[in-house]
Amino acid sequence: MKTDRDKLQVLNNLVEHYGFQYWWEDENRLSDWVSMILIQQTTEKNAHKALGNLGPYLTVESLLEIELETLQELIRPAGFFKQKSSYIKALIDWFISHDSDFDKFRTYSTDALRKELLTIKGVGSETADAMLLYIFERNVFIADQYAIRLFNRLGFGPYKTYEEMRKDFMHLTESIPHDLCKEWHAAIDVHGKHFNKDKNMDETFLCS
Repeated sequence: MKTDRDKLQVLNNLVEHYGFQYWWEDENRLSDWVSMILIQQTTEKNAHKALGNLGPYLTVESLLEIELETLQELIRPAGFFKQKSSYIKALIDWFISHDSDFDKFRTYSTDALRKELLTIKGVGSETADAMLLYIFERNVFIADQYAIRLFNRLGFGPYKTYEEMRKDFMHLTESIPHDLCKEWHAAIDVHGKHFNKDKNMDETFLCS
C-alpha cells in the first residue's frame, strides 16, 4: 500500500532531479493566462509563436476590442484558432464581469474560484487548475496525463480519471510552499517528456 509519504518522496525527488523550472512567471499575468488557452492541443513552440503575435494586444482593453477575425489570424500558429479565439474572448468577458481585478479573487475559496473558472468556455479541469496554480497563486495538484501515467507506472492508483487522481493528491499541497507546488507540476511534465523519448528509462531513483 503506497502512502502519502511515498507520494511526497516521488514528487520531491522529481524537483530535486530536474531543478526549478519557473514556468508561467511573466510580469504580465494576462500573457500567461492567455497562453494557457493557446497551449491546449498544440506544442509549446506553436503556442509561443501565437503568443508572440499577440504581444501588442495583451491588455484587457485590446483583447476586448480586437476583431474576432484578426484574433484568429494572430493565433493561427497555435491551431484550433477559431475555437481558441472564442475561448480568449470568453476569458476576457469573464474577467471584465469581475471588474478586471485579480485582487478581487483573494476573498474566494479555492473551490469557489475553481467552479467559477469552469464556467468559462474552453476551460476544463486541467486548465482551471493551471490557472489556479499559476495565475491565482493557489496550491492545487494538476493530475494531467503525465502525472497519471507516472504514478500508475510506479504502482500507485491505478488512476483512471483526472478528478480521481486530483482528489487523492490534493491534500498534499496544503502544507507546502507555493513555489514548490508549482514545481511539482513542472517536474512531472518535464520528466514525462523525457520518458516519452526513452521508454526504458530507469525510474527507480524517484522512489528511493
